[in-house]
Amino acid sequence: MPDQPSEASRPPEKPRGADTPSPPEPPVAAGATGAPAANEPGPSEARTAGATPADTARPSPAQASDGRRQRAQAAQQAGQPGNPWQHGAGTPVAKDDGMTARLRPPPPPLIRPAVLGSVLATALLSALFLSDGLAVNLLIVAVPAALAAFFAAQAAGRRLRPWTATWAVGGLALLAVPALRDAGWPTFLAVVSAFALGSLALHGSRSWPGVLIGSLGLFDSVVPGVIWGVRGIRARASGSRANWGATLRTTAVALVLLVVFGTLFASADAAFAELLGSLMPEASVGAGPWRALLFALGLTGALAAAHAAAAPVRWDGLTVRQGKPRGRAEWALPLIVLNLLFAAFITLQLVVLFGGYDKVRDVTGLSHAEYARQGFWQLLWATLLTLLVIALALRWAPRGGTGDRTLVRSVLGPLCVLTLVVVASALRRMDLYVDEYGLTRLRISVAAMELWLGVVLILILAAGVFGARFLPRAVAVSAAAGVLAFGLLSPDGLIAEQNVQRFEDGRSTSIDIDYVKDLSADAVPALDRLPEPERSCALRIIQNHVLHDDTPWYATSWGEARAKEILEKRPVKGDGSDCYRVGREGTRDGYEPDDDGYDPY
Repeated sequence: MPDQPSEASRPPEKPRGADTPSPPEPPVAAGATGAPAANEPGPSEARTAGATPADTARPSPAQASDGRRQRAQAAQQAGQPGNPWQHGAGTPVAKDDGMTARLRPPPPPLIRPAVLGSVLATALLSALFLSDGLAVNLLIVAVPAALAAFFAAQAAGRRLRPWTATWAVGGLALLAVPALRDAGWPTFLAVVSAFALGSLALHGSRSWPGVLIGSLGLFDSVVPGVIWGVRGIRARASGSRANWGATLRTTAVALVLLVVFGTLFASADAAFAELLGSLMPEASVGAGPWRALLFALGLTGALAAAHAAAAPVRWDGLTVRQGKPRGRAEWALPLIVLNLLFAAFITLQLVVLFGGYDKVRDVTGLSHAEYARQGFWQLLWATLLTLLVIALALRWAPRGGTGDRTLVRSVLGPLCVLTLVVVASALRRMDLYVDEYGLTRLRISVAAMELWLGVVLILILAAGVFGARFLPRAVAVSAAAGVLAFGLLSPDGLIAEQNVQRFEDGRSTSIDIDYVKDLSADAVPALDRLPEPERSCALRIIQNHVLHDDTPWYATSWGEARAKEILEKRPVKGDGSDCYRVGREGTRDGYEPDDDGYDPY
């Protein structure tokens, strides 16, 4: 309506009663509000009385200045120091706030009773079962911790995605390695990898920074998880004190009944007493501080996992800027030269592989095994440096269009293929060296590392064809799968098997007793095939560890249980005096039967 003030400038109308006349309203100053009185036409109305609607829709200068004044007042109010979380007009916002907004999620909902129960179960099981070693007890503790994370994620409305299930199943599968193997070094790798996969399952990262930092992101939830748990317990306790009392009374009655009747049944039957004693962990006053620490660690870890599941940090928000694209010639020429060098080296390797060792021996003076040993470490470093070169080349690669993408693929693709041949050459050299001198922990470890690097190169080639979206997660999956396979194959068992096989085939006149005696119980089935006195010399230290340690069932691995069964049927013979002359070949002297040192290599 062109002859009436706008809705924004119209003063509010007061309701009038039926009989009582309303008191006269004082006139409103036009300068204060920018609008005339309700019944009097303002100066702008008088000028626009005969104007068209299109002309009157345009705001007047007074209204425009009034709008600017109101916006300025609102900005001034927003910048008052009463609220420290607001910035005044013209105040620059810190960059950290934007980063925090991208990474930090909204607060999680109030912790649920199911989550609290799972967290408490994790803490109790940690205190009861983790004080005697690592075996199947890790799986027992991990199950309620995983349930706590599942319940917390469900309460927060998160859905189970395929990659989340992959990380979770992989982490639980890795915890099977301590339950199966007695060796400490594959167990350590499996536990660390299981922790990394569990953290990835909680955070759901997919980029390179997200996968690398997200594998350790669970540490970021330790303090917030404890605070979240304390606040949840306070809220639940203040709202339902009667329910908490009933729960405590029920738990106390159940414990009393179990203790009373369990004691009666144990005293009535010796078999039941033995079964009950083997199932229940031993409790002593001296182990109290250690169990209290394990309880606190289990409680903190479960709360951190539940908090990360309910409010995961978005580590994918961390981005790395791409490097400045280089020109085609500047970028491609050094890589082409490197490809030519790789091709020349691989040509020589093929000549050697097909019977050229005699010529190499004549030129270098190195034996077959010495030539293999000399080249493995250099080829391993060459593989690692090639991966670094590929990463840097992709960072500064030209990105102008289809032609640049074709150039990148045509240069880096052959480099990956040639590096795969280098990996195969390194593995062949290690195989020749092992065939000559036997397998050790160091040799099998670096060979497994070189094999995994070859898998990474294959994944890079696949990413060049199908896209690099899944490359970070695929590399993480390949690493976890490699650790799992390494643990399940029992490296100590493979080392003992290969050395015993060389001794049985006559490729070695004796077996290195000083080395195999320090292997874990996983090596017992292979070492049990040795003749006497080699068998007793190799198994004496392992027998002292397996038969004399009173380890409960939940801290005993399957490899240790199998070794105990073998050594109980066929214990070692003699007192170890014959071991001074066994397995020496003039290379080592001295033997200490009671030396139980653990050399990881």
